[in-house]
Amino acid sequence: MLRDSTAAASGKQYRGPRGDTFLRVPRPGLAFFVLAGGALLLTIAAAPSPPAIRFREAAAAGGLVFRLANHPTPQKHLPETVAGGLAIFDYDGDGRPDVFFTNGAALPSLEKESPQDWNRLFHNEGGMRFTDVTERAGVRGRGYSMGAAAGDYDNDGHVDLFVAGVNRNVLYRNRGDGTFEDVTERAGIKSAVWSVAAGWFDYDGDGRLDLFVVNYVQWSPAFDRFCGDPVRKLRVYCHPRYFEGLPNTLYRNRGDGTFEDVSERSGIARHVGKGMSVAFADYDEDGRVDAYVTNDGVPNFLFRNRGDGTFEETALRAGAALPDRGAPVSSMGADFRDYDNDGRPDVATTALAGETFPLFHNEGKGQFRDATAPTGLGALTARLSGWGVVLADLDNDGWKDLFTANAHVNDQIESFEAARYRLSNAVFANRGDGTFADASDASGVGSRPPGAHRGVAVADLDGDGRLDVVTSALGEPAELWVNETGGGSGWLRVELVGTRSNRDGIGAVVRVGAQANEMTTAVGYASSSHAGVHFGLGRAERVDVEVAWPSGLRQRAAGVSANQVLRLTEPGDGTSDRTLILKGPAAH
Repeated sequence: MLRDSTAAASGKQYRGPRGDTFLRVPRPGLAFFVLAGGALLLTIAAAPSPPAIRFREAAAAGGLVFRLANHPTPQKHLPETVAGGLAIFDYDGDGRPDVFFTNGAALPSLEKESPQDWNRLFHNEGGMRFTDVTERAGVRGRGYSMGAAAGDYDNDGHVDLFVAGVNRNVLYRNRGDGTFEDVTERAGIKSAVWSVAAGWFDYDGDGRLDLFVVNYVQWSPAFDRFCGDPVRKLRVYCHPRYFEGLPNTLYRNRGDGTFEDVSERSGIARHVGKGMSVAFADYDEDGRVDAYVTNDGVPNFLFRNRGDGTFEETALRAGAALPDRGAPVSSMGADFRDYDNDGRPDVATTALAGETFPLFHNEGKGQFRDATAPTGLGALTARLSGWGVVLADLDNDGWKDLFTANAHVNDQIESFEAARYRLSNAVFANRGDGTFADASDASGVGSRPPGAHRGVAVADLDGDGRLDVVTSALGEPAELWVNETGGGSGWLRVELVGTRSNRDGIGAVVRVGAQANEMTTAVGYASSSHAGVHFGLGRAERVDVEVAWPSGLRQRAAGVSANQVLRLTEPGDGTSDRTLILKGPAAH
């Protein structure tokens, strides 16, 4: 989290969040920043008009009425500014994705003392209409909730839900009748520390989803250090350097409804960080899912799956721990997907003003390169602060765009720096040439009044083939961004049903032409999107689809028609690794 920076003016020096000095150099047709010593930091050529991505905000009109109660206090308790995860998933199996919001609690009690503190579940009625079903579903929650992770951990066909929180985590089992049961204690899930986020993945390849829980710092309501300017009596949230970090937690799914804490045995617990989010992908293409963890003010982690039940932390060696300037940033959200269609998953992250939103390009052979500057994101995001981040094809042109949920962490930042606390969300359109263009204003997202945004999740909520976006904000209404992009580009959503693999197919890599995307529900900041694997197809009318299942099976569907949901079931006949080819439209 960032505290120290001063205004940047044309041709003048300014200080970044960790004391680095930058020079803003104006030049027609170019915008770039250099370190005061002369080293190039950011550069981008003047961009053509961005693609015509269009959104309309429709939360209130659609009944998705939620306000995140973060309970700000004069004492500036740290959880107040870190809340805000959400999840999109089809909890009742009617084919329409529903929306779940985590919510805060009273401070310092950390208890949900009134309905305004309840977590909220909204049922998708169709036609962009939502109904609050929190009480009926039994998910109003306990404690100060932070993050959400959706996944079918018991392989019964009903998506379950994990909620991370401050010293209180909750695991909900979906009964399949529209209700959930709290199985936290019975499942062996612990609640001893402050957990911010979580994600589901099958790290040991046994066909059952395991749970990775991201832990932040050691904090208690008794912490009462004054941070800020005592002369002006301006109190701010304390920098994470004033708190000890925590290792993350890994739970192995035993398959009987219970979980075993394997954090020590797996090697995850050997690495202490200040975790904010987790994203999953097989970055080194060895057939095993790896985990990327963003840390606040310390280097990020990349846990490489060795395939023997253990992990090695490789972020620094792989080039994904720090941006090129060599200093850690306030890493918030992450998404682990291929943005340039070279078939390898890249890492998109968010941070605070002056730090940019670092983007790490996967070079292959287990190595990453900081691509923030050459993609244009350096200059585009230098003055932004962000939390949630999603790499998704918003205009269905076959290239994944970037959506970020923006705001600073410090609600007093404008009294200390030339930075803004409340911000509009941002859209960066993928040009298809390795660069991004700012489409925030043109899309309509940038014209919305600024807010203290935090979580973000994405799914096709109305079944029209265009990805919609939901964001949360501290003390303010949630936003529902209905995608109204025109142009007639085609699309395909692949929904997987695992048999030998986990039922959700999490960890499967789906390829459509040059595009690759991994089935995962972990996305953005402390959030989750369980909505299949989406592909924009541009003008293509038919495509070939290939799925590399976690079990090792490869499945192909040839000549699949555009503009449909393709449901693929993994063959479960116990045969050895092979390729199954389906011919024709395969619309089943």
